[in-house]
Amino acid sequence: MELRQLRYFVKVCELRSMGRAAVELGVVTSALSQQISRLESELSTRLLQRASTGVTPTAAGLAFLHQAQLTLRHAADAVRAAQQARLSGHVSVGLAPTTASVLGVPLIRAMRERYPDVRLHMVESLSGHLAAMLQARQLDLAVIFKTSTPQKLSVEPILDEKLFLIAAAAADIPFIPDTDVRLLQLANVPLILPSGGHGLRATLNTTFAREQIEPNVVAEIDGLALLMDAVRAGFGATIQPGAGIARHLASDLRFNPIADAHAGRRNLLVSLSDDELSPAALATRVVIADTMRSLVASGGWAGASLLDC
Repeated sequence: MELRQLRYFVKVCELRSMGRAAVELGVVTSALSQQISRLESELSTRLLQRASTGVTPTAAGLAFLHQAQLTLRHAADAVRAAQQARLSGHVSVGLAPTTASVLGVPLIRAMRERYPDVRLHMVESLSGHLAAMLQARQLDLAVIFKTSTPQKLSVEPILDEKLFLIAAAAADIPFIPDTDVRLLQLANVPLILPSGGHGLRATLNTTFAREQIEPNVVAEIDGLALLMDAVRAGFGATIQPGAGIARHLASDLRFNPIADAHAGRRNLLVSLSDDELSPAALATRVVIADTMRSLVASGGWAGASLLDC
C-alpha cells in the first residue's frame, strides 16, 4: 500500500467522481482507476460503489476513508517536521462553549509559546457532539464532561467544577438567598437552562431528581451568550459551572455557589489513542492538561478543583 493510493482514494471519495478526481490529481482516469483497484485487491474488499452517476464509498470504504485521512495528515506533519527540524503540524481540539470561555485563549497562548509551528484547529461545540467527532476521527483531542467512549480513546480526568446559580443583580426573582444555596431552595426559582440534549442539562436533571425536585424551567436556550442575555434581562436565573461565568463577571450579575456536594461537573481530557496521535497532537495534549491545571492553581478557573491523579 502506498501513500499515493491513499491520496487517490481520498480524492475520489471527496469528489464522488473518478474523472473529476483524475483531473485534480493530474493523472489519466484509467491510471487512477487501476490504482484504486489494486488497493481494493490488496485489502480484499470493495471500497467504492461504481455507478453511471459517480462513485460512493461502501461501508468498508467509509471506515477506510477515516483512517486514510488520518494517515495522510500524519505523513504531511512528518514531512513538515523534518523540513523545519522542529515540532510542527496540525492539531484539532474540541472545547465546549463554557470551557472555551476560560481555556481557549490561554491554550492558544501556551501553544504559541511552546510550539509556534503547530497550527491549532479549535472547534467549539456541545460535549456530546465533540465525543461523536472524536469517535469519527474528526478531532484529535477534546475536553468533555461525561463519556462512555470506546477503549481506543484515551481518557484523563483533570478537574471538577462547582455549579453556580446566576441571576441579574437588579432582577426581582424570589427565593434566592444572598449566600451559598442548596438545590432544595431552588424548587420555585424560575430557571433558564440548556435543553435536554445538553450535557449540563442532563447533569442538572440527575441532580434535581436525586433531591426529588421538579425545577421551574421557564425557558430553554442552548447558546451561552443568548442564555446570559436572557438572565441579564431578568427573565430568570440559570445554573452554570465556573467556566461558564468567565466572560460574565460583572456588577450586573450575582453568583451563588451551589453547596450540594454532588452538584458539579467533571472535566475529562479525551483523545485518540497514542498510536493514532501525531507528535504534535501528543505534545498538545500535555499543554492542554498543563494549562488547565495552571488556571486552577492561579485561581483563573472559578469553582474548579484539581483531581488527584
